[in-house]
This record gives sequence, structure tokens and C-alpha cells, in this order.
Amino acid sequence: MKISVDTEKCCGAGQCVLVAPEIFDQDDDGIVVLLDPAPSDDLRDAVQDAIAICPADVIQVE
Repeated sequence: MKISVDTEKCCGAGQCVLVAPEIFDQDDDGIVVLLDPAPSDDLRDAVQDAIAICPADVIQVE
């Protein structure tokens, strides 16, 4: 699994951080920071939850 985020479109809601803090964080402006672009498969559900809850739809996974 490989994750990418479009920081230009991030609205800073922080929902991804709430559901997957091992993978996502926020910078001082609230914009998403990708901590782990290739998390282990045991975090797949958390990644899918983050994708589903993101109001700006900025998280992609391959």
C-alpha cells in the first residue's frame, strides 16, 4: 500500500489524524503531513477510514 496526499487541496479538518495518527499529522497551519507513505497492511482499515472521512478528498492509496 502506498499513500499520497494533495496538500494543496487539504482544508485542515484533521479527521485523518483522528482516525489514523500513526500515518497522518498536521503542520502548524493544519495541513496534513504524511508520516508513513507505505504503512503496513494492518493499518489498511485506518487508511480506508481516513480516506472516507476526509472532507477535501485529498488522500489517495495504491
